[in-house]
Amino acid sequence: MNEKLFAEKINYILKQYDLSASAFADRIGVGRSSISHILSGRNKPSLDFIIKIVEEFPDINLYWLIDEEEEFLLSNKPTHAKKSDEKRKEKKVSPSSPPLSEIDKIVIFYKDGSFESFENKD
Repeated sequence: MNEKLFAEKINYILKQYDLSASAFADRIGVGRSSISHILSGRNKPSLDFIIKIVEEFPDINLYWLIDEEEEFLLSNKPTHAKKSDEKRKEKKVSPSSPPLSEIDKIVIFYKDGSFESFENKD
């Protein structure tokens, strides 16, 4: 990911939601210095950082954050609502999930940015 392009996207989000860098940092739950370092191009954003943005601003297109070709919003205009805990709970595995034999790969992402990958060997 291009650090300069990502910094431009963060600045665009700040403008669209009328937020200061400090208010944005507080809202997504990261240190203010993290925002400063990303905006200056000093640091690359972590996966955890990107996920925090999408969780706090569910109308922002995740793919827009990581790719130049996508649209900014999933809907027509920004909303200021945070995704509720009920919406997050709905995404958990349900009895209608595909049988294990149809699952090819599972990847678990941890808050520290590390991950584990499990592949179905069937």
